[in-house]
Amino acid sequence: MRDTWLRSLALASVVSASTFSAALSQAPAEFFKGKNVNLVVGFTAGGGYDQYARVFARHFDKHIPGRPNVVVQNAPGAGSLTAVKRLDASFPADGTNIVTFNYGLITESLTHPEKTSVNFTQYRWIGSITRDFRVCYTWHETGMKTWDDVAKRNEVVFGTTGPGTSVYINGAILRNVFGLKVRQILGYPGSAETRLALERGELHADCNSWSSIPEDWIRDKKIVPFVLFTTGRSPDMPKDLPYIGAFAKTDEQKTILDVLTAAGELARPYIVSPKVPADRVEALRTAFDATMKDKDYLAEAGKSLMPVYPISGAEAEGIAARIYAVPPEMVAKAKKAAE
Repeated sequence: MRDTWLRSLALASVVSASTFSAALSQAPAEFFKGKNVNLVVGFTAGGGYDQYARVFARHFDKHIPGRPNVVVQNAPGAGSLTAVKRLDASFPADGTNIVTFNYGLITESLTHPEKTSVNFTQYRWIGSITRDFRVCYTWHETGMKTWDDVAKRNEVVFGTTGPGTSVYINGAILRNVFGLKVRQILGYPGSAETRLALERGELHADCNSWSSIPEDWIRDKKIVPFVLFTTGRSPDMPKDLPYIGAFAKTDEQKTILDVLTAAGELARPYIVSPKVPADRVEALRTAFDATMKDKDYLAEAGKSLMPVYPISGAEAEGIAARIYAVPPEMVAKAKKAAE
């Protein structure tokens, strides 16, 4: 009986190995045909990352060999870190799962590796849809309209999902580098919930991508931008909005700003497991690049006020490598500033 069981087990192993080998040998078009490709968003529905992913998904499929179905899934948790970790922990590493996450985690993984335990140079990058045009703004009812108004307040309350997100890092910079009395309330699932908190008066201010701010908030002047975190700016942003670097008084402050904001070049990133076969990674990258030039996609993104300033997968990997090459002494100073 034992010999029979061992022979059966050996046969099953051979069949399983053969099936796995056959899957690996499939051309991308053959592999993806009839499958679902999941775009996993590390936040709840309704926020900027989710909105970008849903518009992208409606056009991405026609450029992937084999024309698979592209499905958006929400997997919130730990500021989108949960979704990233699932790439290796639970998702099949075959190219059918692509994660988009908060780019602030790149900085967090550098300054707090013990908490994040992720190195983004180890993933395969499919690309990033746009750079981040990031602003901090107050709710109109607070009476704060300028940097000086915010600086004079004894407390300015922000909300965020948790440490490591770009919102948290922006608030930490205001607090630790420039001395503004910022208090951050953690635990909001996503930007949709922080917006409600702003409207209810629970929060005074927020930092976010310009494209993620509701159009009616800008049109009806419900928010008042007071500082810009990127040197570039969207054409529809206030022309007199100051760049935060203008308030830096020392070279050290300027360098810390560079370290903590460099990841903004990868504002809407998409990655897959490092175990995905190289030909599928290349197929997904080619499909991503083609989508970024797709007239229908660009028209819908423009209609939805979603800027598209794309970065290819290869370029994104280069940017990530550059960020991780920062000297340890500057990482230590940036870490203290991001607390």
